Amino acid sequence: MANTKNTSETKTSRSSQEDDSAPERSDRSTRDTRRDEDDTVADRPSPMEVLRQARAQLAELTGMTAESVSSFAQTEDGWSLEVEVLELERVPDTMSLMASYEVELDPEGQLTGYRRVRRYERGRADAHRRG
Repeated sequence: MANTKNTSETKTSRSSQEDDSAPERSDRSTRDTRRDEDDTVADRPSPMEVLRQARAQLAELTGMTAESVSSFAQTEDGWSLEVEVLELERVPDTMSLMASYEVELDPEGQLTGYRRVRRYERGRADAHRRG
């Protein structure tokens, strides 16, 4: 049978456990605050998710196939991408018309704007552009 008497030793043990739990509670609240900050960071999409969303949203809006992303950068306002799009398919494929679209997204990866910045034949190199 267990000793169920309330001895002074038991009381001392309980009070020291309660004293020890006070810093633990503050540690928990600190951990909870950090967890909230981490959750906010975790809510942001990864760069790959942003790329996929941008391509899908641009394709849905324009009805054209987004073939590749040629530049990608995080900005103060979200994300900025340059997406290569097949505008007009021709035979042979090297004569197909391509276009570069500048795409702006908010921090969550939602498209906020786009514009065509150049148009070219697939088989032609653009001599005056860097890259």
